[in-house]
Amino acid sequence: MNFKDNKAIYLQIADSIGDQIIAGALAPEGKVPSVRELAAEIEVNANTVARTYDHLQQSGVIYTKRGLGYFVSPDAKEKIVSLRRELLMKGEMDYFLGQLKAVGITPEELQKIYKDYINC
Repeated sequence: MNFKDNKAIYLQIADSIGDQIIAGALAPEGKVPSVRELAAEIEVNANTVARTYDHLQQSGVIYTKRGLGYFVSPDAKEKIVSLRRELLMKGEMDYFLGQLKAVGITPEELQKIYKDYINC
């Protein structure tokens, strides 16, 4: 996994797990790799993965079964989409729309760009 400097590693790992859940690679009620397994696989400290799992558990995306490990929550996909949508609308969208306005991109141009993008 290639990490970027602009975001905490544990959040980047959480995003990657979220991507896997959305894509169906990690199914609802499916087992998530153990902290040690994932840490070895992506070559990070186990404490970083533990922090990731704590974050995902607090968000309701995963849960623990005592003695068995971590599992994907039944409604994990919906929670991830909701959390990402909220983050996008609250933070990133303001900056993005401000930049569009600053460089003079019209709503019509943006609509065409978006339509072209989703039809790729």
